[in-house]
Amino acid sequence: MKESSTYSVAIPETVHAQAADHLLRPDGQEDLCFALWHPSRGKTRTTALVKKLELPQSGERLIHGNATFLAQYFERAVCEAASAGAGIVLMHSHPGSGWQGMSRDDIRAEETHAPAAYGATRLPLIGMTLGKDGSWSARFWVRVDTRKYEREWCTHVRVVGERLAITYADHLVPPPKPKTEQLRTVSSWGQRIQADLARLRVGIVGAGSVGSIIAEVLARTGIARITLLDFDTVEFVNLDRLLHATRLDALLRRPKVWSLARGLRRSATADDFRVDELEWSVCEEEGYRAALDCDILFSCVDRPWARSTLNFIAYAHLVPVVDGGIRVESKPDGLQRADWKAHIAGPGRRCMECSDQYNSGLVTVERDGYFDDPSYIQGLPVDHEIRRSENVFAFSLSAASFEVLQALMMIVAPLGIASPGAQTYHFVPGWLDEPKFGPCKKNCPFPNFIAEGDHASFAVTGQHRRAELARAERVAERLPWCGRLAAFFERLAERLSRSC
Repeated sequence: MKESSTYSVAIPETVHAQAADHLLRPDGQEDLCFALWHPSRGKTRTTALVKKLELPQSGERLIHGNATFLAQYFERAVCEAASAGAGIVLMHSHPGSGWQGMSRDDIRAEETHAPAAYGATRLPLIGMTLGKDGSWSARFWVRVDTRKYEREWCTHVRVVGERLAITYADHLVPPPKPKTEQLRTVSSWGQRIQADLARLRVGIVGAGSVGSIIAEVLARTGIARITLLDFDTVEFVNLDRLLHATRLDALLRRPKVWSLARGLRRSATADDFRVDELEWSVCEEEGYRAALDCDILFSCVDRPWARSTLNFIAYAHLVPVVDGGIRVESKPDGLQRADWKAHIAGPGRRCMECSDQYNSGLVTVERDGYFDDPSYIQGLPVDHEIRRSENVFAFSLSAASFEVLQALMMIVAPLGIASPGAQTYHFVPGWLDEPKFGPCKKNCPFPNFIAEGDHASFAVTGQHRRAELARAERVAERLPWCGRLAAFFERLAERLSRSC
């Protein structure tokens, strides 16, 4: 049986650099090596996370224009993988550029070793080819029957670090054709980068004031696949900040993801635009697995459990997380302060906890349900982060812009600059702090989880009572005939506007 509908590979930037240094020989000959990988199983996609290389020792491979590995090298790599609970990757280099195909010798080498690799590790053999320009191609050898293995091409390979560099399999994920609606966008960075951006699968965790603006920007930029994760309901108190939400949405108690997805379908410039509206928390198993299907995540949440989960995903599953936050303080005599910040968590960057974006001690408190206990909340200081709710749409707009620009910098890398550092803006008195760079604090556990994926011994999901209650309340309060009637008039209005 096939494990998943799609496959991909992710590799930390440091491991990619080590592999390129070994495989791209100065003499132009091909070379090879083995590596270890761990699985990251999303809702619809399985990703192989390359953890470390097992470089050849003297006498373990032959270089003769092409490259051949000897039996003892394969056996050593298999033993290392089995002891680490990992799978095997066979890497080799090609003299071409871009996504590489396979010669008959390539196919024979991988297919004949797939049974032994699977038998020892219970994971498919992964084949990867590195082109001379640093582009990767990859495939899974999936067991479909006794001693029968089929090649499943990956849709793409992403290298994750300070920069997010992706090589796509154009035959599986074709680059989009230029469109008049995107002319000004494409002219800024060119069709190649636009094609890379458009094919990203982007997840937005939190469809509130910041998340809704980020989603709008991405849809208009040409991103073709967006996943929205939020369990909450549109309320009248949200309407001064929630993009695309209407009074009717609040009256009918619609999910935030539903109203936002409806608006994005009107704004999107991609031809085959798809938005998935998921009424889950990223802390629930369903939402967590959906997040693992994404290439990049935007964190638009304000509670510690969700941030801790996203922080783990950024390192263990090699999905960079663009995070931000807003803090507003007001008193009876007026606004005292308004600050917002943006940064990216992932390999080679400081994590959210080390950036003081959440308090790990409060994660357990939230998981135990105390944040939904009115008596507990009333006992907190008035200025505690959990009790604060002030916000202004203009502040959300700026915070969302900071997050989007962080992501664009990481992918576009203008003039080779992929990170502006962690940024903090103070509305009062109106200045931007010096950007902060650097790794995590000493003894931070998250860098140790890099590329561990599903094999990381760290539980981040669980029962989320607040999310369950929100969904249950919507079902209980739903008026079927009223909702259907409203949806009919909305569709009619949309058709009339298109015909005009």
